[in-house]
Amino acid sequence: MSRLIVVSNRVAVPEAGKVSAGGLAVAVNAALKERSGIWFGWSGKITEQPSDQPAISMRNGVKYAVVDLKEDDYQEYYNGFANRVLWPILHYRVDLAEFVRSDLSGYIRVNKNFAEHVSKIIEEDDIIWVHDYHMMPLARYLRERGHKNRIGFFLHIPLPPPDLIQALPRHGEIVGSLVHYDLVGFQTESDRDNFGRYLEGRGARPGNDGTSYEIAGRRVRIGAFPVAIETESFARRARHAMRTNFMKDFRASLTGKKMVLGVDRLDYSKGIPNRLEAFETLLRTAPEWHERVTFVQITPKSRTSVPEYAEMDRYVSTKAGQINGEFGDVSWTPLRYVNKTYSRSALAGLYRAADVAMVTPLRDGMNLVAKEFVAAQDPEDPGVLLLSQFAGAAAEMGGGALMVNPHEVEGVASALRRALEMPLAERRDRHARMMTVLNTNTIDHWAQNFLDALTDPPALDALLSTRSNGLRPSAPACLMDWQGLHRAQDL
Repeated sequence: MSRLIVVSNRVAVPEAGKVSAGGLAVAVNAALKERSGIWFGWSGKITEQPSDQPAISMRNGVKYAVVDLKEDDYQEYYNGFANRVLWPILHYRVDLAEFVRSDLSGYIRVNKNFAEHVSKIIEEDDIIWVHDYHMMPLARYLRERGHKNRIGFFLHIPLPPPDLIQALPRHGEIVGSLVHYDLVGFQTESDRDNFGRYLEGRGARPGNDGTSYEIAGRRVRIGAFPVAIETESFARRARHAMRTNFMKDFRASLTGKKMVLGVDRLDYSKGIPNRLEAFETLLRTAPEWHERVTFVQITPKSRTSVPEYAEMDRYVSTKAGQINGEFGDVSWTPLRYVNKTYSRSALAGLYRAADVAMVTPLRDGMNLVAKEFVAAQDPEDPGVLLLSQFAGAAAEMGGGALMVNPHEVEGVASALRRALEMPLAERRDRHARMMTVLNTNTIDHWAQNFLDALTDPPALDALLSTRSNGLRPSAPACLMDWQGLHRAQDL
Protein backbone atom coordinates (compact mmCIF):
# COMPACT_ATOMS: atom_id res chain seq x y z
CA MET A 1 0.00 0.00 0.00
CA SER A 2 1.30 3.46 -0.91
CA ARG A 3 2.30 5.79 1.89
CA LEU A 4 -0.09 8.62 2.73
CA ILE A 5 1.38 12.09 3.22
CA VAL A 6 -1.11 14.35 5.01
CA VAL A 7 -0.45 18.10 4.92
CA SER A 8 -2.28 20.65 7.06
CA ASN A 9 -1.59 24.02 8.62
CA ARG A 10 -1.29 22.82 12.21
CA VAL A 11 -0.18 19.36 13.24
CA ALA A 12 -1.62 18.01 16.46
CA VAL A 13 1.32 16.03 17.82
CA PRO A 14 -0.05 14.22 20.90
CA GLU A 15 1.44 15.44 24.18
CA ALA A 16 0.87 14.04 27.66
CA GLY A 17 -1.36 16.21 29.84
CA LYS A 18 -2.84 18.24 26.99
CA VAL A 19 -6.50 18.33 26.00
CA SER A 20 -7.08 15.75 23.30
CA ALA A 21 -7.70 17.27 19.89
CA GLY A 22 -10.81 16.94 17.79
CA GLY A 23 -12.02 17.89 14.34
CA LEU A 24 -9.21 17.77 11.82
CA ALA A 25 -6.98 15.68 14.08
CA VAL A 26 -9.62 12.96 14.37
CA ALA A 27 -10.11 12.95 10.61
CA VAL A 28 -6.39 12.72 9.86
CA ASN A 29 -5.81 9.98 12.42
CA ALA A 30 -8.62 7.98 10.80
CA ALA A 31 -6.88 8.28 7.44
CA LEU A 32 -3.50 7.25 8.84
CA LYS A 33 -4.83 4.52 11.13
CA GLU A 34 -4.46 1.62 8.73
CA ARG A 35 -1.67 2.77 6.42
CA SER A 36 1.88 3.99 6.84
CA GLY A 37 2.35 7.67 6.36
CA ILE A 38 3.44 11.07 7.60
CA TRP A 39 1.50 14.07 8.89
CA PHE A 40 3.30 17.27 7.87
CA GLY A 41 2.62 20.88 8.87
CA TRP A 42 3.37 23.80 11.15
CA SER A 43 4.51 22.98 14.68
CA GLY A 44 2.67 25.97 16.15
CA LYS A 45 6.00 27.52 17.16
CA ILE A 46 7.46 30.83 16.00
CA THR A 47 11.25 31.11 15.79
CA GLU A 48 13.74 33.59 14.37
CA GLN A 49 15.49 30.99 12.25
CA PRO A 50 13.46 27.86 11.43
CA SER A 51 15.40 24.70 10.63
CA ASP A 52 15.93 23.65 7.01
CA GLN A 53 14.67 20.18 7.91
CA PRO A 54 11.33 19.15 9.45
CA ALA A 55 11.45 17.82 13.01
CA ILE A 56 10.43 14.15 12.89
CA SER A 57 8.70 12.28 15.73
CA MET A 58 6.61 9.13 16.14
CA ARG A 59 3.49 8.90 18.33
CA ASN A 60 1.07 5.99 18.51
CA GLY A 61 2.25 4.58 15.21
CA VAL A 62 1.94 7.89 13.31
CA LYS A 63 5.00 9.77 12.04
CA TYR A 64 4.89 13.55 12.41
CA ALA A 65 7.02 16.06 10.48
CA VAL A 66 6.73 19.66 11.65
CA VAL A 67 8.36 22.98 10.81
CA ASP A 68 8.44 26.32 12.64
CA LEU A 69 7.44 29.68 11.19
CA LYS A 70 9.08 33.08 11.37
CA GLU A 71 7.13 35.94 12.97
CA ASP A 72 6.55 37.64 9.60
CA ASP A 73 5.34 34.38 8.09
CA TYR A 74 2.89 33.85 10.94
CA GLN A 75 1.49 37.38 10.78
CA GLU A 76 1.15 37.54 6.99
CA TYR A 77 0.24 33.96 6.09
CA TYR A 78 -1.83 32.91 9.11
CA ASN A 79 -3.17 35.99 10.91
CA GLY A 80 -3.24 37.99 7.70
CA PHE A 81 -4.33 36.36 4.47
CA ALA A 82 -5.68 33.05 5.80
CA ASN A 83 -7.75 34.42 8.67
CA ARG A 84 -8.52 38.01 7.65
CA VAL A 85 -9.17 37.41 3.95
CA LEU A 86 -9.88 33.77 3.09
CA TRP A 87 -11.81 32.90 6.24
CA PRO A 88 -14.39 35.74 6.02
CA ILE A 89 -14.84 35.52 2.24
CA LEU A 90 -15.29 31.75 2.27
CA HIS A 91 -17.83 32.19 5.09
CA TYR A 92 -19.81 34.66 2.93
CA ARG A 93 -18.56 37.71 4.91
CA VAL A 94 -16.85 39.75 2.21
CA ASP A 95 -17.53 42.86 4.30
CA LEU A 96 -15.07 41.65 6.95
CA ALA A 97 -12.18 40.84 4.59
CA GLU A 98 -9.13 43.11 4.91
CA PHE A 99 -6.77 42.54 2.00
CA VAL A 100 -3.14 43.64 2.28
CA ARG A 101 -0.77 42.79 -0.57
CA SER A 102 2.05 41.82 1.80
CA ASP A 103 -0.25 39.25 3.46
CA LEU A 104 -0.88 37.59 0.10
CA SER A 105 2.88 37.52 -0.50
CA GLY A 106 3.34 35.85 2.88
CA TYR A 107 0.63 33.28 2.12
CA ILE A 108 2.31 32.36 -1.18
CA ARG A 109 5.76 32.35 0.43
CA VAL A 110 4.75 29.94 3.19
CA ASN A 111 2.97 27.63 0.76
CA LYS A 112 6.10 27.53 -1.41
CA ASN A 113 8.20 26.85 1.67
CA PHE A 114 5.88 24.04 2.73
CA ALA A 115 6.06 22.59 -0.79
CA GLU A 116 9.84 22.62 -0.56
CA HIS A 117 9.77 20.74 2.74
CA VAL A 118 7.18 18.24 1.52
CA SER A 119 9.32 17.63 -1.57
CA LYS A 120 12.09 16.35 0.70
CA ILE A 121 9.93 13.55 2.10
CA ILE A 122 7.87 12.53 -0.95
CA GLU A 123 8.51 9.19 -2.61
CA GLU A 124 7.36 8.40 -6.12
CA ASP A 125 4.27 6.36 -5.24
CA ASP A 126 3.15 8.38 -2.19
CA ILE A 127 -0.42 9.64 -2.00
CA ILE A 128 -0.69 13.25 -0.80
CA TRP A 129 -3.76 14.63 0.96
CA VAL A 130 -3.80 18.39 1.66
CA HIS A 131 -6.30 19.91 4.08
CA ASP A 132 -8.06 23.24 4.21
CA TYR A 133 -7.89 26.82 3.06
CA HIS A 134 -4.39 27.51 4.35
CA MET A 135 -2.92 25.28 1.63
CA MET A 136 -4.96 25.94 -1.51
CA PRO A 137 -2.01 26.51 -3.89
CA LEU A 138 0.27 23.80 -2.46
CA ALA A 139 -0.30 21.31 -5.29
CA ARG A 140 0.66 23.92 -7.85
CA TYR A 141 4.07 24.39 -6.24
CA LEU A 142 4.57 20.63 -5.92
CA ARG A 143 3.76 20.20 -9.62
CA GLU A 144 6.29 22.93 -10.45
CA ARG A 145 8.87 20.80 -8.67
CA GLY A 146 8.05 17.90 -10.95
CA HIS A 147 5.93 15.76 -8.62
CA LYS A 148 3.35 13.64 -10.44
CA ASN A 149 1.91 11.95 -7.36
CA ARG A 150 -1.81 11.65 -6.79
CA ILE A 151 -2.68 14.76 -4.76
CA GLY A 152 -6.05 15.39 -3.14
CA PHE A 153 -7.43 18.42 -1.33
CA PHE A 154 -10.28 18.70 1.16
CA LEU A 155 -11.86 22.01 2.17
CA HIS A 156 -13.23 21.82 5.71
CA ILE A 157 -15.03 25.18 5.53
CA PRO A 158 -17.70 26.42 3.10
CA LEU A 159 -17.13 27.57 -0.47
CA PRO A 160 -19.42 30.42 -1.53
CA PRO A 161 -20.91 31.07 -4.99
CA PRO A 162 -18.66 32.35 -7.79
CA ASP A 163 -19.63 36.00 -7.34
CA LEU A 164 -18.29 35.96 -3.78
CA ILE A 165 -15.18 33.95 -4.70
CA GLN A 166 -14.39 36.60 -7.30
CA ALA A 167 -14.40 39.24 -4.57
CA LEU A 168 -11.13 37.66 -3.43
CA PRO A 169 -8.23 39.64 -4.92
CA ARG A 170 -6.25 37.45 -7.34
CA HIS A 171 -8.73 34.63 -6.80
CA GLY A 172 -7.42 32.77 -9.85
CA GLU A 173 -4.05 32.38 -8.18
CA ILE A 174 -5.55 31.06 -4.94
CA VAL A 175 -8.89 29.30 -5.51
CA GLY A 176 -7.96 28.66 -9.14
CA SER A 177 -4.86 26.78 -7.97
CA LEU A 178 -7.11 23.97 -6.74
CA VAL A 179 -7.17 22.61 -10.29
CA HIS A 180 -3.64 21.28 -9.78
CA TYR A 181 -5.08 18.62 -7.46
CA ASP A 182 -6.39 15.32 -8.79
CA LEU A 183 -9.41 15.43 -6.48
CA VAL A 184 -10.93 18.38 -4.64
CA GLY A 185 -13.40 17.47 -1.90
CA PHE A 186 -16.03 19.61 -0.21
CA GLN A 187 -18.37 19.17 2.75
CA THR A 188 -21.63 19.53 0.83
CA GLU A 189 -23.02 19.24 -2.66
CA SER A 190 -23.75 22.98 -2.55
CA ASP A 191 -20.06 23.77 -1.94
CA ARG A 192 -19.07 21.36 -4.69
CA ASP A 193 -21.51 22.90 -7.14
CA ASN A 194 -20.31 26.41 -6.30
CA PHE A 195 -16.80 25.40 -7.27
CA GLY A 196 -18.05 23.73 -10.44
CA ARG A 197 -19.79 26.97 -11.48
CA TYR A 198 -16.65 28.92 -10.66
CA LEU A 199 -14.62 26.67 -12.97
CA GLU A 200 -17.14 26.93 -15.77
CA GLY A 201 -17.18 30.70 -15.44
CA ARG A 202 -13.44 30.71 -16.02
CA GLY A 203 -13.54 28.67 -19.19
CA ALA A 204 -13.81 25.03 -18.14
CA ARG A 205 -15.19 22.92 -21.02
CA PRO A 206 -17.37 19.87 -20.36
CA GLY A 207 -16.53 16.48 -21.82
CA ASN A 208 -18.95 14.35 -23.80
CA ASP A 209 -20.27 12.62 -20.67
CA GLY A 210 -21.36 15.92 -19.14
CA THR A 211 -19.46 15.22 -15.92
CA SER A 212 -15.85 15.80 -16.94
CA TYR A 213 -13.58 18.57 -18.15
CA GLU A 214 -10.34 17.60 -19.83
CA ILE A 215 -7.17 19.50 -20.68
CA ALA A 216 -3.92 18.05 -21.97
CA GLY A 217 -5.16 14.55 -21.12
CA ARG A 218 -5.66 15.41 -17.46
CA ARG A 219 -8.82 15.38 -15.35
CA VAL A 220 -9.51 17.15 -12.07
CA ARG A 221 -12.29 15.66 -9.98
CA ILE A 222 -14.45 17.45 -7.46
CA GLY A 223 -16.88 15.82 -5.04
CA ALA A 224 -18.93 16.08 -1.87
CA PHE A 225 -17.54 14.11 1.09
CA PRO A 226 -19.33 15.19 4.29
CA VAL A 227 -16.87 14.74 7.15
CA ALA A 228 -17.99 12.41 9.93
CA ILE A 229 -17.14 11.43 13.52
CA GLU A 230 -16.13 8.30 15.43
CA THR A 231 -19.76 7.53 16.20
CA GLU A 232 -19.47 4.37 18.28
CA SER A 233 -16.42 5.38 20.28
CA PHE A 234 -17.81 8.85 20.96
CA ALA A 235 -21.08 7.37 22.23
CA ARG A 236 -19.08 5.08 24.52
CA ARG A 237 -17.00 8.04 25.71
CA ALA A 238 -20.20 9.92 26.60
CA ARG A 239 -21.59 7.01 28.63
CA HIS A 240 -18.35 6.68 30.58
CA ALA A 241 -18.13 10.44 31.16
CA MET A 242 -21.38 10.44 33.09
CA ARG A 243 -19.68 8.46 35.85
CA THR A 244 -16.92 11.02 36.39
CA ASN A 245 -16.85 13.40 39.36
CA PHE A 246 -16.84 16.31 36.89
CA MET A 247 -20.22 15.33 35.48
CA LYS A 248 -21.69 14.36 38.85
CA ASP A 249 -20.82 17.79 40.24
CA PHE A 250 -22.08 19.54 37.12
CA ARG A 251 -25.43 17.77 37.09
CA ALA A 252 -25.88 18.48 40.79
CA SER A 253 -25.33 22.18 40.08
CA LEU A 254 -28.30 22.21 37.70
CA THR A 255 -30.63 21.32 40.61
CA GLY A 256 -33.12 19.58 38.34
CA LYS A 257 -33.32 22.32 35.72
CA LYS A 258 -33.29 21.53 32.00
CA MET A 259 -30.05 22.35 30.26
CA VAL A 260 -29.51 24.03 26.88
CA LEU A 261 -25.95 23.73 25.56
CA GLY A 262 -23.87 25.64 23.03
CA VAL A 263 -20.26 24.73 22.22
CA ASP A 264 -18.39 26.97 19.80
CA ARG A 265 -15.08 28.64 19.21
CA LEU A 266 -15.37 32.42 19.60
CA ASP A 267 -15.93 33.30 15.95
CA TYR A 268 -18.35 35.56 14.10
CA SER A 269 -19.38 32.65 11.85
CA LYS A 270 -20.87 30.74 14.80
CA GLY A 271 -23.83 33.04 15.42
CA ILE A 272 -23.28 33.28 19.18
CA PRO A 273 -24.75 36.80 19.59
CA ASN A 274 -27.90 35.75 17.68
CA ARG A 275 -28.17 32.68 19.90
CA LEU A 276 -27.97 34.69 23.12
CA GLU A 277 -30.62 37.06 21.80
CA ALA A 278 -32.86 34.08 21.03
CA PHE A 279 -32.45 32.75 24.59
CA GLU A 280 -33.20 36.24 25.92
CA THR A 281 -36.36 36.30 23.77
CA LEU A 282 -37.44 32.94 25.21
CA LEU A 283 -37.08 34.24 28.76
CA ARG A 284 -39.01 37.40 27.91
CA THR A 285 -41.87 35.68 26.08
CA ALA A 286 -42.13 32.46 28.13
CA PRO A 287 -41.84 33.45 31.80
CA GLU A 288 -43.00 29.97 32.82
CA TRP A 289 -39.48 28.80 31.92
CA HIS A 290 -37.85 31.10 34.45
CA GLU A 291 -35.87 29.09 37.01
CA ARG A 292 -36.56 25.91 35.01
CA VAL A 293 -33.82 26.12 32.37
CA THR A 294 -30.10 26.93 32.31
CA PHE A 295 -28.23 27.82 29.14
CA VAL A 296 -24.55 26.78 29.18
CA GLN A 297 -22.48 28.42 26.42
CA ILE A 298 -18.91 27.09 26.22
CA THR A 299 -16.80 29.36 24.03
CA PRO A 300 -13.01 29.06 24.04
CA LYS A 301 -11.48 32.30 22.76
CA SER A 302 -9.55 32.34 19.50
CA ARG A 303 -7.67 34.88 17.38
CA THR A 304 -8.14 37.55 20.05
CA SER A 305 -5.41 39.63 18.40
CA VAL A 306 -7.76 40.18 15.45
CA PRO A 307 -9.95 43.28 16.14
CA GLU A 308 -13.20 41.67 14.94
CA TYR A 309 -12.77 38.83 17.43
CA ALA A 310 -11.87 41.13 20.32
CA GLU A 311 -14.98 43.24 19.63
CA MET A 312 -17.16 40.13 19.49
CA ASP A 313 -15.73 38.95 22.82
CA ARG A 314 -16.71 42.25 24.42
CA TYR A 315 -20.22 42.11 22.99
CA VAL A 316 -20.93 38.52 24.03
CA SER A 317 -19.56 39.05 27.54
CA THR A 318 -21.68 42.18 27.95
CA LYS A 319 -24.79 40.47 26.58
CA ALA A 320 -24.36 37.51 28.94
CA GLY A 321 -24.15 39.89 31.88
CA GLN A 322 -27.26 41.75 30.74
CA ILE A 323 -29.30 38.53 30.47
CA ASN A 324 -28.27 37.35 33.92
CA GLY A 325 -28.81 40.80 35.39
CA GLU A 326 -32.34 41.14 33.99
CA PHE A 327 -33.67 37.62 34.47
CA GLY A 328 -31.49 35.97 37.11
CA ASP A 329 -32.05 35.57 40.81
CA VAL A 330 -29.90 34.65 43.81
CA SER A 331 -31.02 31.04 43.32
CA TRP A 332 -30.83 30.92 39.52
CA THR A 333 -28.28 31.98 36.91
CA PRO A 334 -30.01 31.69 33.52
CA LEU A 335 -26.82 31.78 31.44
CA ARG A 336 -23.40 30.31 32.16
CA TYR A 337 -20.88 31.75 29.71
CA VAL A 338 -17.55 29.92 29.94
CA ASN A 339 -14.34 30.78 28.02
CA LYS A 340 -12.54 27.51 28.62
CA THR A 341 -11.35 24.52 26.60
CA TYR A 342 -12.61 21.12 27.77
CA SER A 343 -11.39 17.65 26.88
CA ARG A 344 -13.38 15.57 24.43
CA SER A 345 -14.42 13.32 27.31
CA ALA A 346 -15.78 16.25 29.32
CA LEU A 347 -17.60 17.61 26.26
CA ALA A 348 -19.08 14.18 25.58
CA GLY A 349 -20.54 14.15 29.09
CA LEU A 350 -21.93 17.67 28.69
CA TYR A 351 -23.55 16.70 25.39
CA ARG A 352 -25.21 13.68 26.97
CA ALA A 353 -26.49 15.73 29.89
CA ALA A 354 -27.99 18.43 27.65
CA ASP A 355 -31.70 18.51 26.92
CA VAL A 356 -31.16 20.77 23.90
CA ALA A 357 -28.09 21.64 21.83
CA MET A 358 -28.13 24.94 19.97
CA VAL A 359 -25.90 24.55 16.90
CA THR A 360 -26.82 27.72 15.06
CA PRO A 361 -23.88 29.04 13.01
CA LEU A 362 -24.46 31.76 10.44
CA ARG A 363 -22.37 29.63 8.08
CA ASP A 364 -20.35 26.49 8.70
CA GLY A 365 -18.61 23.90 6.57
CA MET A 366 -19.97 20.98 8.60
CA ASN A 367 -20.05 21.56 12.38
CA LEU A 368 -19.18 18.34 14.14
CA VAL A 369 -20.70 19.52 17.42
CA ALA A 370 -24.08 18.66 15.90
CA LYS A 371 -22.99 15.11 15.15
CA GLU A 372 -21.18 14.60 18.45
CA PHE A 373 -24.23 15.80 20.39
CA VAL A 374 -26.46 13.25 18.65
CA ALA A 375 -23.94 10.42 19.13
CA ALA A 376 -23.62 11.22 22.84
CA GLN A 377 -27.34 10.97 23.62
CA ASP A 378 -29.10 8.29 25.61
CA PRO A 379 -31.40 6.75 22.96
CA GLU A 380 -34.04 6.09 25.61
CA ASP A 381 -34.17 9.74 26.67
CA PRO A 382 -32.40 11.80 23.99
CA GLY A 383 -31.99 15.54 23.79
CA VAL A 384 -33.09 17.70 20.86
CA LEU A 385 -30.77 19.19 18.24
CA LEU A 386 -31.55 22.77 17.20
CA LEU A 387 -29.62 23.18 13.93
CA SER A 388 -28.95 26.10 11.60
CA GLN A 389 -29.99 25.60 8.00
CA PHE A 390 -26.62 27.14 7.08
CA ALA A 391 -24.50 24.44 8.75
CA GLY A 392 -23.11 21.76 6.46
CA ALA A 393 -24.52 19.18 8.87
CA ALA A 394 -28.04 20.25 7.86
CA ALA A 395 -27.72 18.26 4.62
CA GLU A 396 -27.45 15.04 6.64
CA MET A 397 -29.18 15.80 9.95
CA GLY A 398 -32.07 17.96 8.75
CA GLY A 399 -34.62 15.17 8.96
CA GLY A 400 -34.12 14.73 12.70
CA ALA A 401 -33.06 18.16 13.93
CA LEU A 402 -35.26 21.20 14.46
CA MET A 403 -34.07 23.41 11.60
CA VAL A 404 -33.80 27.17 12.16
CA ASN A 405 -32.66 30.32 10.43
CA PRO A 406 -30.19 31.82 12.94
CA HIS A 407 -30.92 35.34 11.66
CA GLU A 408 -34.56 35.02 12.74
CA VAL A 409 -34.22 35.49 16.49
CA GLU A 410 -37.91 35.05 17.32
CA GLY A 411 -38.07 31.89 15.21
CA VAL A 412 -35.08 30.41 17.03
CA ALA A 413 -36.66 31.28 20.38
CA SER A 414 -39.88 29.56 19.31
CA ALA A 415 -37.95 26.46 18.18
CA LEU A 416 -36.05 26.41 21.47
CA ARG A 417 -39.31 26.41 23.40
CA ARG A 418 -40.62 23.60 21.21
CA ALA A 419 -37.43 21.61 21.85
CA LEU A 420 -37.73 22.05 25.62
CA GLU A 421 -41.34 20.86 25.53
CA MET A 422 -40.97 18.08 22.93
CA PRO A 423 -42.61 14.74 23.91
CA LEU A 424 -40.38 11.74 24.52
CA ALA A 425 -41.75 9.73 21.58
CA GLU A 426 -40.90 12.49 19.11
CA ARG A 427 -37.44 12.96 20.62
CA ARG A 428 -36.71 9.25 20.26
CA ASP A 429 -37.91 9.18 16.67
CA ARG A 430 -35.83 12.19 15.64
CA HIS A 431 -32.75 10.86 17.39
CA ALA A 432 -33.07 7.42 15.78
CA ARG A 433 -33.22 8.97 12.31
CA MET A 434 -30.07 11.00 12.89
CA MET A 435 -28.22 8.04 14.39
CA THR A 436 -28.93 6.07 11.22
CA VAL A 437 -26.97 8.72 9.33
CA LEU A 438 -24.09 8.74 11.82
CA ASN A 439 -23.80 4.95 11.86
CA THR A 440 -23.74 4.84 8.06
CA ASN A 441 -21.17 7.58 7.47
CA THR A 442 -18.45 7.21 10.13
CA ILE A 443 -15.08 8.93 10.11
CA ASP A 444 -13.44 5.75 8.82
CA HIS A 445 -15.88 5.56 5.92
CA TRP A 446 -15.29 9.24 5.16
CA ALA A 447 -11.51 8.89 4.95
CA GLN A 448 -11.71 5.69 2.95
CA ASN A 449 -14.25 7.12 0.50
CA PHE A 450 -12.05 10.12 -0.20
CA LEU A 451 -8.86 8.09 -0.61
CA ASP A 452 -10.63 5.54 -2.82
CA ALA A 453 -11.90 8.33 -5.04
CA LEU A 454 -8.41 9.86 -5.18
CA THR A 455 -6.55 6.68 -6.02
CA ASP A 456 -9.14 4.66 -7.96
CA PRO A 457 -11.18 6.50 -10.64
CA PRO A 458 -13.72 3.63 -10.94
CA ALA A 459 -14.46 4.09 -7.21
CA LEU A 460 -15.34 7.70 -7.93
CA ASP A 461 -17.52 6.62 -10.85
CA ALA A 462 -19.37 4.35 -8.41
CA LEU A 463 -20.02 7.35 -6.18
CA LEU A 464 -21.53 9.15 -9.16
CA SER A 465 -24.25 6.51 -9.37
CA THR A 466 -25.00 6.58 -5.61
CA ARG A 467 -28.42 7.93 -4.71
CA SER A 468 -29.70 9.40 -1.45
CA ASN A 469 -30.64 6.79 1.14
CA GLY A 470 -32.94 8.00 3.88
CA LEU A 471 -31.43 11.11 5.48
CA ARG A 472 -27.99 10.42 4.12
CA PRO A 473 -27.13 12.46 1.02
CA SER A 474 -25.46 10.80 -1.88
CA ALA A 475 -21.73 11.35 -2.21
CA PRO A 476 -21.48 12.11 -5.89
CA ALA A 477 -18.52 13.73 -7.53
CA CYS A 478 -18.13 15.28 -10.92
CA LEU A 479 -15.02 15.44 -13.00
CA MET A 480 -13.65 18.83 -13.77
CA ASP A 481 -10.68 20.27 -15.55
CA TRP A 482 -9.41 23.69 -16.28
CA GLN A 483 -8.39 25.91 -19.16
CA GLY A 484 -6.30 29.02 -19.01
CA LEU A 485 -4.58 28.20 -15.73
CA HIS A 486 -3.40 31.37 -14.00
CA ARG A 487 -3.99 33.96 -16.66
CA ALA A 488 -1.61 36.88 -16.72
CA GLN A 489 -4.01 39.24 -14.96
CA ASP A 490 -4.27 36.84 -12.01
CA LEU A 491 -0.50 36.50 -11.55
